[in-house]
Amino acid sequence: MEKVRIGCIGVGQIGKHHLEQYSRIEGAEVVAAADVNEQELQAVSDRFNIPHRYTDFRELLKRDDIQSVDVCLHNNLHAPVTIAALKAGKNVYCEKPMAGAYVDALAMYRTAQETGRMLSIQLSTLFAKETKMAKKLIEDGHLGHIYHARSTGFRRRGRPYVDGYGTASFVKKEIAAGGALYDMGVYHIARILYLLGLPKVLRISGKTYQETGMDEGRRASSGYNVEELGLGFVKMENGITVDIIEAWAMHLGGLEGSAILGSKGGIRLEPFSFHTTLSDIEMNATFELDQTDWRWHQLDPTQSAYDSPQHHWIAAQQGRVPLLPTAEAALATMLVSEGIYLSDRLGREVTAEEVEAMSQSTAIAL
Repeated sequence: MEKVRIGCIGVGQIGKHHLEQYSRIEGAEVVAAADVNEQELQAVSDRFNIPHRYTDFRELLKRDDIQSVDVCLHNNLHAPVTIAALKAGKNVYCEKPMAGAYVDALAMYRTAQETGRMLSIQLSTLFAKETKMAKKLIEDGHLGHIYHARSTGFRRRGRPYVDGYGTASFVKKEIAAGGALYDMGVYHIARILYLLGLPKVLRISGKTYQETGMDEGRRASSGYNVEELGLGFVKMENGITVDIIEAWAMHLGGLEGSAILGSKGGIRLEPFSFHTTLSDIEMNATFELDQTDWRWHQLDPTQSAYDSPQHHWIAAQQGRVPLLPTAEAALATMLVSEGIYLSDRLGREVTAEEVEAMSQSTAIAL
């Protein structure tokens, strides 16, 4: 298969991680990079042997030898850069969350549809062994009628910058647009929505908190103004519901992992287990995930296309596998997350239509 020629926009913390992934994929060739920090651009490009370098991403988009663009920028820059790349005729792989606001994510999705280009969002949890095994069990009917799911994410004390890692950009609405829900919740919520089959979201209620203490110097220097804890309850079509708890910081020793409940069985994703009733006996079962994943790889030559988001992105562009609905899952997750923010602000349950109507762009003008 011909290699997919890639241009990477943004070579910071996330950009370096994406470049590391591409360096391990035979079908990927990063030929250009762009970043406003010229010194960092040169250093990273030297490290990964990237020949063409630009401090203005628009110059990168002018290249007609680039098929794919990877957007590795702060949340509120995702929409303008992605839309510009799609309109320039490029397929776009964008870091999560999809954007800083639902209206911006929707604009990205619609632009991809209008231009006929491929759009994928970095949702690594969709490629975890647990997700793949859960999807197989669901598709084979072992859960029966699915009616409820739980999305959980836990950090005891893991707020970016104020707890000692990352930059202050993660904790400012002006740049990141949100906190725990946008940073880590997107992984857990999107996975649950994907496993449920992306049912239509109808109504959302939620609450956010910023209560636990932090270093006062870091609080002041960071301009910290996002949530550390997000809670939500989502009603969807066919009577399906989802409850959500996502924590950057909380005084507990841990939370149970995400779960899906059906009329015939239930799955807990972390640690992975299946629960059912067999011969009128309650049963809790575990599975050999590593052994099964190895066997699937031996029997199915397309399995390697699901080893990581980047492996899948390259394989989909080569036509080896259909593109998973990461953009649709990420868009639905944006709707849910912004619905939680809106519900908290209004003090009531909100409809999906209200979220779309009241969503305001947070995109940074370029």
